[in-house]
Amino acid sequence: MLTGWRYRVVSAVGVVGLTVAAVFIANHSVTQQFFTSYVPLFNRLEVQTLGGSLFLWAIFLCSVVMLGCLIPLYKPRPRRVLDTILLTQKRVVTGGLAIATFGFFKWSHRLPRATLVMVVGLLSIAMPLWFVWMRRRPSGDPGRTLIVGDDPDQIHQITPQVAGPVLGYLCPTNIRSSQGVEEGAGIEAVPDGGVQEGEEVLLEYGRHSSLERLGGLSRIEDILVEYDVDTVVLAFHQPDRAEFFGSLDACFEHGVDAKVHREYADSVLVSEDEIGELVDVDLEPWDPLDYMFKRVFDVAFALVGMIVFAPLMILIALAITLDSPGPALYSQERTAGFGETFTVSKFRTMVPEGESANPSEDEENDRITRVGRVLRKTHLDELPQLMAILLGRMSVVGPRAAWTDEEQVIERETTSWRKRWFVKPGLTGLAQVNDANSTKPDAKLRYDLEYIRRQSFWFDLKIVLRQIWKVCRDTWATIR
Repeated sequence: MLTGWRYRVVSAVGVVGLTVAAVFIANHSVTQQFFTSYVPLFNRLEVQTLGGSLFLWAIFLCSVVMLGCLIPLYKPRPRRVLDTILLTQKRVVTGGLAIATFGFFKWSHRLPRATLVMVVGLLSIAMPLWFVWMRRRPSGDPGRTLIVGDDPDQIHQITPQVAGPVLGYLCPTNIRSSQGVEEGAGIEAVPDGGVQEGEEVLLEYGRHSSLERLGGLSRIEDILVEYDVDTVVLAFHQPDRAEFFGSLDACFEHGVDAKVHREYADSVLVSEDEIGELVDVDLEPWDPLDYMFKRVFDVAFALVGMIVFAPLMILIALAITLDSPGPALYSQERTAGFGETFTVSKFRTMVPEGESANPSEDEENDRITRVGRVLRKTHLDELPQLMAILLGRMSVVGPRAAWTDEEQVIERETTSWRKRWFVKPGLTGLAQVNDANSTKPDAKLRYDLEYIRRQSFWFDLKIVLRQIWKVCRDTWATIR
């Protein structure tokens, strides 16, 4: 894979070449005749080709504008394929608007409308393909690998098994050895990159394997971008700790592959048919087609729900206000994928004072209002969360997002609770349709992990249909 200035030069040359080719194709009389005759919405545009100096000006103008608009993509840095495509298309459209604006003020250099539309359309397809191809990893190239972890013994064990060169490692300033240091015996924290007494074990491993310590975990995103890392190998003493999921989140955001040693792997995170000592962590466990269907379904579900239930939500807000003092909506910090947090809104069903993080059944909670009991039984208090689904913070189906304070209480009682963090939280899920809530954390965790392993678009549809039936049944029981 190209790096550094070679990547920048080849990227820029490719942009100019593709732009020139697009102008040639769009300016041809046959192409214009077809475009203005058979393409809907554009069949009223006139056929107009440029020649001589005007054609050369058109090539120069388009090349310079596109070259400038795509500058952010010339620097080699890790990105997900979808992010690369969307960013490239956004920049191409911006370039098209700039060309149109320039032509508006300079009539002699104006591109015919059909030519401009075709150039932007062609480049919206060709440019993303070009930059995705630029980021490809040639067969046999292991890429640039970084080790991230807090376990010196595991880092020492993993390093020889990494195919190709390792850039170095990141470790938190508070480290421990799974063999040489007693559990919980931390080392005094120092700034990232500092050296401390008691770190000799890790540094000795680094010298032994020619590894360089590049800093602490707080530098992971900077290092991924600065070194254009392709793969991160995780070496954590406890794979369900917050730093582990934070590293996974950084890999996911920057499109970097993540691997973990089989001995420390978890069946929720990796495929069971993986072979070899280092196995891939499936950061995007969805099949791409399923993922697309899921997101389209989420947006459609949220939009339809917000439109259909808009009058009802107004009435609910009014009823809550009349029933008890306080706001109609209630906001709460919830845990999202990889341990991040987001704010979720629901209709208020309890009096504002005396909130407790300990899970409890509705029948045992005397803070629930009269309107609140009806809303909870009919699940209508969840309607405001449709906005979170529309914004992409939640999905329709997934593990139920837990209140951050409540989650800390449950974590102390339920091992492996953080495995639920591996996917985006949902409005409903397999646990909800089986009546497993936070008062039954073991059952809830079991259903959530089953969903993570089995998730697919069709499985989601089945859960949604079960939830709709459950809502109808509970609503009818409440009315009766």
